[in-house]
Amino acid sequence: MGLYKSTDKRREVAHIRRDDQVIVISGDDKGRKGKVIAVSPKEGKVMIDGVNLVSKHVKPRRQGQQGGIIKAAGAIYASKVQLYCSKCDKGVRIKNKISADGKRFRACAKCGEEF
Repeated sequence: MGLYKSTDKRREVAHIRRDDQVIVISGDDKGRKGKVIAVSPKEGKVMIDGVNLVSKHVKPRRQGQQGGIIKAAGAIYASKVQLYCSKCDKGVRIKNKISADGKRFRACAKCGEEF
């Protein structure tokens, strides 16, 4: 019952998949590389190992278990990351290509290396 209807104009994540190596291109973690551990297409966010660490306060759940503050990866908008090309040694755009046997694959737009 808010002001806005559920017609969100944000694009769903398509260029980043789980286990991709990415580099952050803007924000506090700019320039950091990491592996994608989770993708949330509806929100347009990704979680990257070692990037955007947030402090979580956890209570001990069982007797004898330790509580405390732990660091966990937080979500970051997918528009702030690019796929990392090891051949170009930087974040790159991708092209969708079709191989000779008809399979689709993603490739670096600059050097053509397959992801």
